[in-house]
Amino acid sequence: MTEAFIVQREMQIAAPPATVFAFLTDPQKIISWMGLEAETELHPGGLYLLKGVSGDMSRAARGAFREVVPVHRLAYSFGWEGGAEVPPGSSLIEIDLTEQNNGTLLRMTHSGLPNEAQCASHAKGWAHYLGRLARVAGGQAVGPDGPHA
Repeated sequence: MTEAFIVQREMQIAAPPATVFAFLTDPQKIISWMGLEAETELHPGGLYLLKGVSGDMSRAARGAFREVVPVHRLAYSFGWEGGAEVPPGSSLIEIDLTEQNNGTLLRMTHSGLPNEAQCASHAKGWAHYLGRLARVAGGQAVGPDGPHA
């Protein structure tokens, strides 16, 4: 039996689900918290492309949407262009948004990672970027994407 390498995060965001969903799907809103260029085609099989992750234009994530349920759920394949360990489409990101009286509960699962090192690296990245997402969706400026420790 192989071990599953999964990153899971849950966080409260002080904004309604429609606002959070827009920051996850609208290319101009995506780049306010992650990456420098984004392209999305919001339908099953549609493109998910994010360039300039951590401020590095040579770093691009690519995948395809599997599920798009406006303001409630996104699922898309994910991987790094030129990445041997996590190539495009090799992992799956699932995001569920639940309305709560003080905002939105975001639950994210990133599955299909190949090993503990990639799991740890992606966990660190998600902690950084979901924090930025929570701030921008809640109305705060976070500045351009750049290297994170």
